[in-house]
Amino acid sequence: MNLAFRFSYFGDRFFGSQMQPDLPTVEGEFIGACRHLGLFEDWREACFATAGRTDRGVHARCQVCSFLTDKPELAIEALNRVLPADIWCTGWAEAPEGFHPRYSAVSRTYRYYFVAPGDVAAMHEAAQEFVGRHDFSAFARAGDRNPERRILASRVLIDGRFAVFEVTGESFLWNMVRCMATALGRVGRGEAEATEIARLLAGPAEQRVAAAPPEGLILWDIDYGIPFTPLSIDARSSRYLDDRHRYHVLMAEVSAHLTSDLR
Repeated sequence: MNLAFRFSYFGDRFFGSQMQPDLPTVEGEFIGACRHLGLFEDWREACFATAGRTDRGVHARCQVCSFLTDKPELAIEALNRVLPADIWCTGWAEAPEGFHPRYSAVSRTYRYYFVAPGDVAAMHEAAQEFVGRHDFSAFARAGDRNPERRILASRVLIDGRFAVFEVTGESFLWNMVRCMATALGRVGRGEAEATEIARLLAGPAEQRVAAAPPEGLILWDIDYGIPFTPLSIDARSSRYLDDRHRYHVLMAEVSAHLTSDLR
């Protein structure tokens, strides 16, 4: 059976998602868990693939992989027990014929979190410049790939103490969302206006916008037009999430006190 799994991870300790020799990666951990359970021996023969790569330090709320196995029940029941605490499956589906987690995606959504955003209304207005089909040479490392991409939706919203850039597109280039985030951050700080983004999208790229730090980026969602059956998070991952939440609440309180003392 060709199984598809939707899964999440924190990217802090991984050298990106793609397998690399002698380095911890998301794919390496997932394939190791599958082999430990005897779901397959050779990941190539099992046609293991993910929806796409994320860089070192980037997180995922919704990454998707698929692979062939003759033990689907074991995979569904046990994978969350053997995956490390910072990776957990949230759903599964029997992949339809011809399914590929990368090429079958209808759209992808990313979120970039800003700690100190500035003028959120101006950022949201500027984010509308990205909607539609544009040449993103100035906002990505395109290499020999077609630099044109279609953005379906783009907005900046408030989420607690963060401003969040949320963007949905048919596909993305390497570092594209992080470069877009840099441009919006400059707008929020009053260093640029929406017209600067429009100018960069309109003509050949003389210089590429620098990518924002990877820690703020989350692969938020991938739409395939198929339903996934929800999976319960493992107790180890649940404790891991609770510990991270407590830590960040504490750090936010410390930061608030330090800021207050400096005023």
